[in-house]
Amino acid sequence: MPPEADSPTTDDPVFRAHEGGKLAVAATKPLRDRDDLSLLYTPGVAAVSSAIAQQAELSFRYTWRRNTVAVISDGTAVLGLGDIGPLGALPVMEGKAILFKHFADVDAVPVCMESGSVDELVEAIARIAPTYGGINLEDISAPRCFEIEARLRARLDIPVFHDDQHGTAIVVLAGLINAARVLDRALADLRIVISGAGAAGVAVCKLLALAGARDLIVCDSRGVLGPDRRDLAGHKKELAATTNPRGVSGSVTDALDGADVLIGVSGGSIGEDAIARMSEHSVIFALANPTPEVEPTLAGRYAAIVATGRSDHPNQINNVLAFPGIFRGALDSGAKRISEEMKLAAAQTIATLVEAPTPQEIIPSVFDPRVAPAVAKAVAALA
Repeated sequence: MPPEADSPTTDDPVFRAHEGGKLAVAATKPLRDRDDLSLLYTPGVAAVSSAIAQQAELSFRYTWRRNTVAVISDGTAVLGLGDIGPLGALPVMEGKAILFKHFADVDAVPVCMESGSVDELVEAIARIAPTYGGINLEDISAPRCFEIEARLRARLDIPVFHDDQHGTAIVVLAGLINAARVLDRALADLRIVISGAGAAGVAVCKLLALAGARDLIVCDSRGVLGPDRRDLAGHKKELAATTNPRGVSGSVTDALDGADVLIGVSGGSIGEDAIARMSEHSVIFALANPTPEVEPTLAGRYAAIVATGRSDHPNQINNVLAFPGIFRGALDSGAKRISEEMKLAAAQTIATLVEAPTPQEIIPSVFDPRVAPAVAKAVAALA
């Protein structure tokens, strides 16, 4: 039920901004008279439906599929709020849809569904997929999100993209490319520690490795992922087998001894004693939002370059730099998949938009109008 008139939420500008929801449906063709009605609906629509039934690809020309993405969540890992369910997730998915439209003119529809098993979610999403030209998965808890995305990618013939994984990874890589430029370092020579082995941590690790990073250590809440760990889930076992080339063990503090880069995607807290052990001229990306793993002022006392996920500090690592352009390029080119090469190209493109990076500017502003078109062009070129 809506809040009562005397509810404190009615005087809160945040709640007022969301009142009534943030989206509406708008017609793209006029309905003025009987002639319009006969063209847009019966009897005229029957000819279009019959043609699509015989040639499915026509649906991208004669329906909204060519420009529409479903933003799908089960509400099990929403922002820093955790498992708050589909209704709690709905305001976030509406916001995501606004970002799609504003930055890339992609029509996005929030679809929040009751959670269930991997089988149930895959089946439910696959059954509604014919309505859309792409699927953006959002705020689905790990490790379920990995299998859900993989199975949908294999089953569907439209792009499927889990933004918590790949959007984060793309923007992190873009920022790190420019951080390395500022420090006159090569990505392959950096000792990189990733704090967090969930959706974002896994994707960041894989994309950095694909881009040429060689010394990667991943930590979860219990410490470094390595051969000595016997308590690992499947996705963490894979990370343990493919990272940590120096065989480091122990806590995140041990991992940070001599490290050049810390990428925090965990929501935990990393203390001063740990970051003080990092190398000189280090890089800290503390991306938990709203509370970074390392307080930015503290990070700035030790690191040459600091980035966060917040808009009130320099170098905001924000997924909105990636996903609108990714889908714009995929939809425009008719791509059926978003490949690893597309993700790399997106990251490199975002990085190049900062022509002369500095410690205070390693990433474009989220409001830079060049970003989404440039990313879209890079993605479409690889379709």
